[in-house]
Amino acid sequence: MREIVLDTETTGLDPADGHRVLEIGAVEILHQSLTGKVFHVLINPERDVPQDAVRVHGHNFAVLKDKPVFASVVEDFLAFIGDSKLVIHNAEFDMRFVNAELARLGLAAIGMDRVVDTLALARKRHPGAPASLDALCDRYRIDRSRRVRHGALLDAEILVEVYCELMGGRQRSLVFGEGLVSVSQSGGKSHRPEPVPGNPQRDQGAEHRGDQRRQQADDEARPQAVQDVVPLEQPAVPLEGEPGPVDRELRRVEREDHQHQEGQVEERVDGHHGGDQPAGEWAPHDYRPAGAVSRIRR
Repeated sequence: MREIVLDTETTGLDPADGHRVLEIGAVEILHQSLTGKVFHVLINPERDVPQDAVRVHGHNFAVLKDKPVFASVVEDFLAFIGDSKLVIHNAEFDMRFVNAELARLGLAAIGMDRVVDTLALARKRHPGAPASLDALCDRYRIDRSRRVRHGALLDAEILVEVYCELMGGRQRSLVFGEGLVSVSQSGGKSHRPEPVPGNPQRDQGAEHRGDQRRQQADDEARPQAVQDVVPLEQPAVPLEGEPGPVDRELRRVEREDHQHQEGQVEERVDGHHGGDQPAGEWAPHDYRPAGAVSRIRR
């Protein structure tokens, strides 16, 4: 979805008192990602600029007297914003001035139904907390060091980051190569959860230590037979009631001896067998499969 993040600077606080727009800054975002397209213009307000306003944004009439008037830029401005949603901090203030300028020219006002007010979003998301643009930058750890004075384009760029944080995550840029790149692209992460007060590195360390403690508790609760692998050279301990390997071998030998005694597996030894066994006597069969242990008797 295409949205336009917008900010204005003015000669005063109320258009009803004759104050005018003297700067417009707008940044295009698509699906909350920067596209690199901006609209920025300084405007001749066709009146003086009070010193109180100059101290805020730094624009006096001497600087603005050679700039185009609003009537000269309105067509380009309306073409840039199109029918997209407008994202504005303290939208009621800016929209009163923009619609007052449109009314001077007999043009239709822009309805508030197509405006997203980030001030209202911030107050809803963080009830009772400061919701100025500077306060939100501090909450979300957004660099505002360039904001020595208010500027429409600079404030719109910063508002892109604040808006995306309010909507759930850092903004991303669709710009490749040169173009508008916000502060977060020059060092910040693309996505991060809403920060909480405190030292993030210390919080991450505490979380890691908590994971270690949980892992240690899991290891202690796990049966020893699962934790340790019995070496092949050590016989495994049989379960209760189950014969071990030695018992099984003894039983096999006893069955084989019994078979010898029954005559099923008999062998007449014609000569001495493996030593001083007298010829012609019965001797235990000495055959055993490959890998079998030597004959064991009780």
